[in-house]
Amino acid sequence: MSIDVTVSESGLAARWKVVREHVDAACRAAGRDPSEVGILPVSKTFPVEIIREAVALGQHRFGENKVQEIKAKFEPLADCAINWIMIGHLQTNKAKEVARLASEVQSLDRLELAEALHRRLQIEGRTLDVLVQVKTSIEETKYGLPPAQLPEFLDALRAFDTLRVRGLMTLAVHSDDESEVRRCFRMLRELRDSALAHGHDVQRLSMGMSGDFPLAIAEGATEVRIGTAIFGDRAYPDSYYWPEAAKP
Repeated sequence: MSIDVTVSESGLAARWKVVREHVDAACRAAGRDPSEVGILPVSKTFPVEIIREAVALGQHRFGENKVQEIKAKFEPLADCAINWIMIGHLQTNKAKEVARLASEVQSLDRLELAEALHRRLQIEGRTLDVLVQVKTSIEETKYGLPPAQLPEFLDALRAFDTLRVRGLMTLAVHSDDESEVRRCFRMLRELRDSALAHGHDVQRLSMGMSGDFPLAIAEGATEVRIGTAIFGDRAYPDSYYWPEAAKP
């Protein structure tokens, strides 16, 4: 189900056009307006020169998995008015840098991290958009808050006025069984709907990547996270950056 991009390595504009067309087609197939679904370009491992090309195409939100990469790219791209979105698992000891550099965190999954971010944001005099990452898959390599703990967690987050809770995020199970993948996305949507009914303004659903975004869109995604289909092949496999997820 992944996107088949056949344009040249240097054709960033063409790749973006293809990705947008595929997302729009998935929206129409699901009976949805394409304007309802945004694309978050995932720029992890890609150099600043390529990100500048994407900025020239009108993109100003970029997802990164590691705080170190945001930090390395922040100054060289300071003139580009970029909103850096932290989408990877975030260690509490990185809260200081995230509070200073990021515009949004999509991987908030525990109270300890919320407290650390809140303290640092108070010092920085900033607020931060956050999405709560929920673990809808049984895979051990996936992070996220257990679904049953979401209502209590959202209530607890009301105490932190520096954190603007905008929605939920998840990673679906890696499986060829579309029903299992859809189950993950459907669970997140149902959790969102329940939270809305209880007064939490969590409209956004960040779910779906290159391999499964049509299923995510069919289940209500408001944003899909796409990397290589936009930027090209990465220099290193994900296992280089996340060795804990590599097979022995």
